[in-house]
This record gives sequence, C-alpha cells and structure tokens, in this order.
Amino acid sequence: MPVARPKTPAHAACWSVMAKGLQGFPWTVLLLFWAVPPPGARAVHAEVGGPGLGQPGDPVLLAGGRVKRGWVWNQFFVVEEYTGTEPLYVGKIHSDSDEGDGSIKYTISGEGAGTIFLIDEVTGDIHATERLDREQKTFYTLRAQARDRQTDRLLEPESEFIIKVQDINDSEPRFLGGPYIGSVAELSPVGTSVMQVMASDADDPTYGSSARVVYSVLEGEQHFTVDSKTGVIRTAVADLDRETQDRYEVVIRATDMAGQLGGLSGSTTVTIVVTDVNDNPPRFPQKLYQFSVVETAPVGTAVGRVKAEDSDVGANTDMTYRVKDEEGVEMFKVTTDSDTQEAVITVQKPLDYESKKVHTVVVEALNKFVDPRFVDLGTFRDQTIVRVSVLDVDEPPEFRPPSDPMEVQEDAHVGSVVGVVTALDPDTANHPVRYAIDRSTDAERIFDIDADTGAIVTGKVLDRETAGWHNITVLAMEAENHSQVSRASLRIRILDVNDNPPELATPYEAAVCEDAKPGQLIQTISVVDRDEPQGGHRFYFTLVPEASHSHHFSLLDVKDNTAAVHTQRVGFNRQEQDVYLLPILVVDSGPPALSSTGTLTIRVCGCDSSGAIQSCNSTAYVMSATLSPGALIALLVCVLILVVLVLLILTLKRHHKSHLTPEEDEDMRDNVIKYNDEGGGEQDTEAYDMSALRSLYDFSEIKGGDGGGGPGEGGLGGNLASELHALPQWVQNPDLDFSLFRDYICKKVEQADEDVSVPPYDSFQTYAFEGSDSPVPSLSSLGTWSSGSEQDFSYLGGWGPRFRQLAALYAGRKGEEEGEES
Repeated sequence: MPVARPKTPAHAACWSVMAKGLQGFPWTVLLLFWAVPPPGARAVHAEVGGPGLGQPGDPVLLAGGRVKRGWVWNQFFVVEEYTGTEPLYVGKIHSDSDEGDGSIKYTISGEGAGTIFLIDEVTGDIHATERLDREQKTFYTLRAQARDRQTDRLLEPESEFIIKVQDINDSEPRFLGGPYIGSVAELSPVGTSVMQVMASDADDPTYGSSARVVYSVLEGEQHFTVDSKTGVIRTAVADLDRETQDRYEVVIRATDMAGQLGGLSGSTTVTIVVTDVNDNPPRFPQKLYQFSVVETAPVGTAVGRVKAEDSDVGANTDMTYRVKDEEGVEMFKVTTDSDTQEAVITVQKPLDYESKKVHTVVVEALNKFVDPRFVDLGTFRDQTIVRVSVLDVDEPPEFRPPSDPMEVQEDAHVGSVVGVVTALDPDTANHPVRYAIDRSTDAERIFDIDADTGAIVTGKVLDRETAGWHNITVLAMEAENHSQVSRASLRIRILDVNDNPPELATPYEAAVCEDAKPGQLIQTISVVDRDEPQGGHRFYFTLVPEASHSHHFSLLDVKDNTAAVHTQRVGFNRQEQDVYLLPILVVDSGPPALSSTGTLTIRVCGCDSSGAIQSCNSTAYVMSATLSPGALIALLVCVLILVVLVLLILTLKRHHKSHLTPEEDEDMRDNVIKYNDEGGGEQDTEAYDMSALRSLYDFSEIKGGDGGGGPGEGGLGGNLASELHALPQWVQNPDLDFSLFRDYICKKVEQADEDVSVPPYDSFQTYAFEGSDSPVPSLSSLGTWSSGSEQDFSYLGGWGPRFRQLAALYAGRKGEEEGEES
C-alpha cells in the first residue's frame, strides 16, 4: 500500500510497526501522504485497500481472523501565495510493494494534475509548481495510481485524494456597497442612526481571524461614530446645523484579524447630508422700504415687492405676509407670490395726492409651517415698514353731482333750466372747467348745457307720456386741456301735468233684451288716462246734456272710477229701434280738469226665458215672426230633397259613363302625347310610335267608298259609327285656304312668347302622311272628296264636351258659307 515516508525517528518507528503488521496481507499496499502542515493543521492518515478488500475505509481482515480498521484518506495542505523559487513540496505517495528498484510507476490525474501539481513517477513526491490563491480555488481533487513499470499493470486500485489550499491573511476588507450617501436631520440628538456600512473579506472565515472585521472612524469622528461590529454610523453631537455645514465626508475603516496588529484594512468615504428643519425665523433685510405710485393708479396696481429672508430651504421657507396697521389695511393689500415667496403690495382703494401724499404700511412675514420642537428658539415672524409716496398727475375735473335726480315739468318751455352740474379741477383751485353733453346719450338733443356754468336746459318740448325718464352723460374738461375729460351720468325725471283727457277703456258695446226690466245693469264703464297725477286718478261720469233726458237708460257713477249703465223702461222693440247710442261724458280731477265724450252702443236683442241672447238681427226677427215652426221644418225638408235629387243625378251620370262602349270611352280620353325632344325629320319613322297618330277606329269598311254624305246617309240614322264612317278622306286640293289655321297658330305663338309664365322649352311635333296607300283616314276637314258646302258637321255636337269647340268652329264656318251663297 502507498505510504508516506517519515522524516523523523519517531515517524520511522511508527512506519516500521505499520509495515510489520501488514506483511501478512498479499496485494496490500499502504499509502501514506505525509506533509508538514502549518500549526493547527490536522495529521495525515492513511487508507488501507487492495484487491478483494473492499473500498477505502472498509474493515481489513488480519492474520488469525482479527479485523483491523483501514486507513482513511485525509486532505493534503498547501499554503497559498507561496513565493519561493523552488516548487513547493506537497506530499508523497508510496506502495508497500515498492522495493525501491523503480519497478513501480506513480501517476496522478484530476484538477491541476500535470500543470499545477507534478509527481515524481519513481519516488511518488508531489510538488506545486504554481502560486495558489485560496480566494480563487480552495481545494483540488486528484486520483493516485500505482502501476508496474514493465507491464503497466495497475498494482493498486485508483484512489481519490484532496489537496486543500490553506488560507493566509492576504485579502483586505472591501466595501462593496459604495458609494455611501446618508442623511440626518439637523439638530438631531446624539446617537441618531444615520446609515450602515458593511465590508467583506475574501479570506477563509473558518480559519483563524483573517475574515473577522471591525470598523472605526478615520475622519469625521468629531461629529459621527460607527459601531465596530455592525458598521452603523450614528451622530456624535447634537448641534449639527445645516445652515453652518450641510454636508460631511466621513471616512470609515474596516480591519480584519479582529483589529489585531498585522491585520489588513480597507476604507470608504461616506457622504452624510444634513437635512433642513424649520429652525430659522424669517427676517427682512431692511426695516424700511420706500415705493412710489401715481395717484391715478387703478385698484389692483402693484406698488412694489418685499421679501423676508429665511435660512431654511424647501417648504420651511414658505411664508405668508399681511398688513398689520389699520391705515395700510384700508388703502393697500398684501399677497404672497407662491413662486418667489415675495410680498406683493397692491392698491386697494383709489389714491389722491391732494388728500394724502405719503402712506405708511407695516408688513409682517411669518412661516406657514412652524415646528413645535423649535418654538423655544424664538418667534418665527418679522415686521418691516413700507412707505408709499403718492405722485401727483394732471387729473380731469371731478364732478360734484346732485344726490337726487333732476326734475322738470313736462310743460316747461324750451330753454327752461332743469338743474346745474358742478365739476372742479383737483389739481388747481378755481381752474376753469368746460361742460358738454355726450350726444350719444341724447341723440334727439332734448337737453342742452351751458359750457361755462354747467346749467342744463330743455332743448325741445317734453312729453312725459313719451319718455318719463332721461339718462344723459355730462362731460367736464379742463378749459386749456380738453383731453382731460371726466364723465358723469345724470338722471332727469319728467314731472306730469294734466294734459291728456280721460277716455273710455274700449269702444264699449252692450246688449239689452227686449223684455228687459227697469234698473237692469247692462254695462260697467271704465276709463283710462295717460296722465299720472301724484294724488292718483279720480274720474266723474255723466250723460251728455242732450242725452240726460233719455227715458231709456240711466248712468250711475260708482265713485271708484267706474260707472254703471242701467235700463229705465220696461221692454224694448227691435222693430221700432234695434240700436241705441248713449254718449257719456268723462271728466278727470285736473288741474285743469279735462273731459272727453265716449259713446256706448246698445243693441236690442231677442233673448230666451233665461235671459240668454238669441239674436240681435232685426231681419231674423221679422222672418221668425212671419214663419211658423212647421213652415221652417217643411222648408228644411224641401232643401234636403233637392240635395238628394242632385246626388242621385250625379250618381246615375257616373254610372252611365262607366258603361260606355270602348269606342266612346276612348273618345273621351286625352290622346295628346307630348315629347320633349326633337325628331329626326320626315324620314325618321322609328323614333315615335306612329300608331298613336292613327285613328282609334277601324276605317277598313270605308276603304274604297265615297267620301261624301252626311249623317243621314248610309241608312244608319244617328248612330255614332255611321257618323265616323262619313268622315271625309284627305285629298290635296290646291284651292284650299289655310290662312285661318295659319293665323290661329301665329296668334297662339305670339301669346306664348309674351306670357312670362310659360316654360322656356317648346316642342312642336309635325307628322305628315303621303301616298294613296295610307290606311289612316284624315281627321281634317281642310280637304275632302266633296266641297265644303256638301259636308254636314252637325254630328260633331254629339261627340261630347271635349269636341264642343270643334263643333262650334265647323258649325260657324258652315253658317258663313250658307250666308255667302244666299
């Protein structure tokens, strides 16, 4: 079995004992790895193994049946950061079958074998050829083999062992969480925690004190401390003042080896920001500020700005301002600009240089948010004085208008004085002022004003009933500078005089029954008056003298500006008189008293037993007196019978029309076809349906017959068909006169041209049929087989109302021809 060779006599004795005890075990190899570990390292053990003996660590069967525990592999140790020039000896592997003749070959494999770790194949010595760093790799796992050099046969089973890199204190603590920035409020008590820092050491924390770190303050220990174990930074004083110093750079050191001598250390800089608290009151840089403003500055004009300084920052500098003195509160207003934290002083009331030239305002500033912890530091407010000087400017005249509206009687003569307005120049006493009226407010020039005295006079005749109030604007300007103008509104009231007589409220009409009783009320009269006397209206009613002796009606003054008309006789007769006109005299209370006469129209009417009016018409009354109710009923029956007969006749006529023959029905229809486009000429026979121009009747029966004869010829009597058969055929006759139709057509064309209501589009459709083979007979009578004197057109009268004009035309022509012959 491989064994580590001893280097001391004691080790040699142990080696001899172990070798003798294991001589009875064939194929047994004892391996002992030997290294001289540094102080504190554990001893090296061996492992027993061999073919058939199980894995390393299994019990070993000794001679005589005694079982001995096998050796267990332990770790090799190699010190890191070796700086020697020669390879570092690590240990040795050896087989008990090795007789020192070099027949056994030792090899290793695994991590770093052949590069970092080299083995002597003959002696089994292992050396480290490179500088090792435990912080990069803490151990290496390798496998050892013992083979016959000649046959390369494996003499021992391959065994695994570990080479551990032993730590030395070669890594200083490092602060990996930087940069460190903390904050603490100013005036915080001692021991207030600011933040925590932590350093890490890459050395082995399980071996010695190489990784035990302690903390200390290198710089800034006057204001801060650090816990040596936890790294918590705390305040060391209670008077940290942000306004004095708002930032501290504290250097913290971390030392390993628990701070012992020889330990390594690292440091970091911690930035500690001191945050603000509201521990400083506002202070005005000046105790007196001076501003100026013109006296014409409108309300709301900014006079100036002042600002109280506050050493704090952020919300702790938010302030509010206010006016403390009564005079300043009345004339000026102070607001806070939220962006700049300035006090803005504005005009609250109009200023007047002549009244007061200088105003003094006391402005106070105070913090919005006060920290109760620092109230004992003093009051958090400050005051300053603001002096405002009012500058004089050239101002327009100022009116001294009357407190009450002006009044004038409506019957005042043109030029009468209504009142006087006064305006004074505030800048110069007794400076002349000129007056005028803004004509946009008095376009009709009802009033005028004296330019020097301001006296307002009437310019036209006034009428209270047309306009009871007038609102005019009066202008006042400096005599030498008309650009300085002031305005004043003036109200003028027109006082009423009694210049309008009272009138009846409406054209009254009343009705009285024929059987009316004496004293019966038939109408209540009221009046209107456009005047408005101060004491109110009072009207008096009476009948005109010529009607006061009337025995038909009486008038009663009710004393409430109304009057009542009553009857004075028993019954009235419409046949004698159906309308009465009652003149009524109305007088007001003046002064002066005015009167007017109105007429009440009273109609006599027929009433029923309940007094309801039935009729006020005298003709209806006469008819009702001559006709009895029975006669009226008979008259209504006759009218109803006549209506029924008319309806019956109309129904029969419509029924007769519905049973007309198809020829008659076609005869009554309108067969005029209208086309709104132009034809293609005489050769165009495809554009229109030419059958529409053909006769609606079948003329095949007269084909080849003579064209003459009247309605009596042919033996058909008054039959319409026979009349149609007797229509003449068209034959071109050069002696025919077409002037009648030419004149007629020209007349119609002329009328159409002059009629503006006729549509602008006319369409003439001309159709001509030539040749003797045309089956369509002509409807025209301009040319016939016989002369005009031989044709009888009386049958046209039976063709219905649509052919009435045509029948009258031909009948009249025939009469003229007969007259000429006679």
